Amino acid sequence: MIRARQARIDDDEIIRLIKTELIPLSYTASPRDAQTIRELPKRLSDGVSLVYSRSKRSIPLGFIHYYTRGDMLLFDMLVVHPQHRGKQIGTLLISKAETAAKEKGCSYARLFVDHGNPKAQRLYSRLGYQTIRFIHQVRCYEMVKSLAT
Repeated sequence: MIRARQARIDDDEIIRLIKTELIPLSYTASPRDAQTIRELPKRLSDGVSLVYSRSKRSIPLGFIHYYTRGDMLLFDMLVVHPQHRGKQIGTLLISKAETAAKEKGCSYARLFVDHGNPKAQRLYSRLGYQTIRFIHQVRCYEMVKSLAT
């Protein structure tokens, strides 16, 4: 099931997933960067976080965090637990966020994917995202997709 993030239930697992699955792929962050880790709960409280879990109160198997700014949907983070990858969880989370953003009037989506994460690049490409540039300073690809139907 996809549900809204519940900080008390979800944040420990979400932060663990970020530390073990996302940060090691990032050129600009380190799992030992205490300030980055301390700021995660505040970052999650700004924007929208959706969780994929077995029930309303079970721990997240994956999550997505995003913002809507004017007519733009901006994906911030997407992580699926390694044991649950390949089960369409990431695709379902992205689709749910895109649908919600379209309802808010967003006409396009934007995201950044780390150079060291080719599996994510393939997922986003398969879902219609196109790479528009590589940003050398942070070693990320910027990808966009039209949400107009």
